[in-house]
Amino acid sequence: MVDLSPFEKKLIALVSQGIPLVARPYHVLAQRLGCTEKEVIATLKKLLSKKIIRRFGATVRQNRSGYQGNVMVAWKVPAERLDEVGNFCARLHFVTHCYVRQTSPDWPYNFYTMVHAADEKECKELVTNLAKELKLKDYVLLFTEKEIVRKTRPYFPELLEKQT
Repeated sequence: MVDLSPFEKKLIALVSQGIPLVARPYHVLAQRLGCTEKEVIATLKKLLSKKIIRRFGATVRQNRSGYQGNVMVAWKVPAERLDEVGNFCARLHFVTHCYVRQTSPDWPYNFYTMVHAADEKECKELVTNLAKELKLKDYVLLFTEKEIVRKTRPYFPELLEKQT
């Protein structure tokens, strides 16, 4: 595990809540942390270079942006092909997540992808074509039936002051 300084943890806590949508977001973060904008930027660059922070990006609610289709695909992939299949799927524009997970006696699927498209029909077409390309025949489509909650995970929330 990586040792993070108290400052790094507090900065991670702040950015995990979202970056302020203002002209100088790092300046706002610096004010909250009691430091300079340069310190915030330098620390974020360091956390990115160490791969503690993977990326900065917008969270798009696909169902509100015209993408009504999304499906988790559970795949049965031979163990010796997991890296190959995972790396291939990770490069596809319609795949947002790739995971390897343990199997169980009644559930043989070990690789999971999230596929997004305009609708369920397009999702099915994309997955069918992907299965053919990867020469994988054993998979299950798990369409979302109901979204219960979607939120960003807070990191080190105990370090943030209570907002009233």
